[in-house]
Amino acid sequence: MSDASKSLNFLEELIEADLASGTHGGRVLTRFPPEPNGYLHIGHAKSICLNFGLGLKYGGGTNLRFDDTNPTKEEQEYVDAIEADVRWLGFDWKAVLFASDYFQTMYDYAEFLITRGKAYVCDLTEAEIRDYRGNFHVPGKDSPYRDRPVEENLDFFRRMKAGEFPEGAKVLRAKIDMQSGNMNLRDPLLYRIRHAEHHRTGAAWCLYPMYDYAHPVEDALEGVTHSICTLEFEDHRPLYDWVLEQDVEEQFFKRPLPKQFEFARLNLTYTVMSKRRLLELVKEGHVKGWDDPRMSTISGLRRRGYTPAAVRAFAEKVGVARRAALSEVALLEGAIREDLEKAAPRRMAVLRPLKVTITNLAEGEAHELTLANHPDEGFGTRQVTFTRDLYIERDDFEEVPPKKWFRLAPGAEVRLKGACLIRCEEVVKDASGQVVELRCTWDPASLGGDAPDGRKVKGTLHWVSAVHAVNAEVRLYDRLFTAEDPMDTPEGGDWRASLNPASLEVLTEARLEPSLADAKPGDRFQFERLGYFCADPDSKPGAPVFNRTVALKDSWVKAEAKG
Repeated sequence: MSDASKSLNFLEELIEADLASGTHGGRVLTRFPPEPNGYLHIGHAKSICLNFGLGLKYGGGTNLRFDDTNPTKEEQEYVDAIEADVRWLGFDWKAVLFASDYFQTMYDYAEFLITRGKAYVCDLTEAEIRDYRGNFHVPGKDSPYRDRPVEENLDFFRRMKAGEFPEGAKVLRAKIDMQSGNMNLRDPLLYRIRHAEHHRTGAAWCLYPMYDYAHPVEDALEGVTHSICTLEFEDHRPLYDWVLEQDVEEQFFKRPLPKQFEFARLNLTYTVMSKRRLLELVKEGHVKGWDDPRMSTISGLRRRGYTPAAVRAFAEKVGVARRAALSEVALLEGAIREDLEKAAPRRMAVLRPLKVTITNLAEGEAHELTLANHPDEGFGTRQVTFTRDLYIERDDFEEVPPKKWFRLAPGAEVRLKGACLIRCEEVVKDASGQVVELRCTWDPASLGGDAPDGRKVKGTLHWVSAVHAVNAEVRLYDRLFTAEDPMDTPEGGDWRASLNPASLEVLTEARLEPSLADAKPGDRFQFERLGYFCADPDSKPGAPVFNRTVALKDSWVKAEAKG
């Protein structure tokens, strides 16, 4: 379907209406404003695709703006990681900006609000402010400091900036309406004191703006036309507008002022979508870092083998909605399967090796076979060596096979992919009774294909030459949680209760065909019959480490059906 024939989502309709009316002079400027207090996750990826995609579609641009207003949680490491994630997804920004770029202007505007009687310094404690605010059933009551004279408010605010007061001693609040049905308008905080080193401004400031104040000011100063937020900010929109509309004399902001619009954030099954929860997983050792391939972070998905194209395709399939919904992680897994089916070269790998000896093949005898790298002939071919000593997958043999078993068993004949037909003649076991070797015969006439007499063999197995195979570590990753919604717990329950104990299995005896020996980190392949795999950064020349990106089919569908 062409872009022209696709129906518009509601945000595109709003933008096109503004363009038609000339509201912003034909301009479109969006922004993506993460806080640098952690790594981005798949939910942020949807927002990135949306904001940058709209900027590109309408010939405008998108600012990457860091909401660095809380110095106790923000680090340069996160800034660097966020920039890398946006670039990896295939987007570029009009400018990289920081909330801290505007600290002086924000402060000046706060003084302006004080002089207009729109803001005041409050000495209530955090608990008292919460109590005075009331709730949805109880109206708020005015702070005893609400009617301080302007000059007294200015004096206290300037002394707050100078560092004269400890944290929590005073805050600056907007003077709006303590009786409002919208809790966000009950004299919200604009500034609080933080005696902390900032990752960009150092110790220059000890007074930091709240997000609900900083956000609209930044948008207006940058000339953002459409400020697109997730749905939890819908009730904050009246405050967004209030902050900007106090500049009635147009001393600070150019017109027209930006407008905020909300869309439903991404919620994904078997996943947590909170940076705070993800940080807990890292700090508590449930995962091995922000880029653990089980994490929903963009860096985790990248290490697992996901492609930017697959993530963008997933964001497109999920779409843009006005109301929250739970999206199936199977959609994301389907997107990477679809992408890698077309893009990943085929290779053979045996994860749990079982030795096979071809008894009627002479010692040292070898046959060079030409195998296709992909069903698409454009991927070319490679050479694979067939020898007397092989490995097959242990799961491909059953001594007492069930009905409709088409793999190897005593007396059964199967096809080795691209090689020949073999028949199991003898099963060798160790002292404990475990099968350690299969002695088989091969049909030389079937080399490179089927038997010339036309006999039918249903089973085809992957294999590697024991002589030529390279040893590898293979990490089999699965969903990190067993519950569809990990956060949906009984009152007082622990969201960690559904952590999947089988989310990682490490196989250290895997054998791969030799062409995989020097795979570079990030190289992706389909291991025949097993799934899609990606070389991990832990790989070294001759000692590859592979992560399973996704199985060929969704094994959870069968498991849930049985359940």
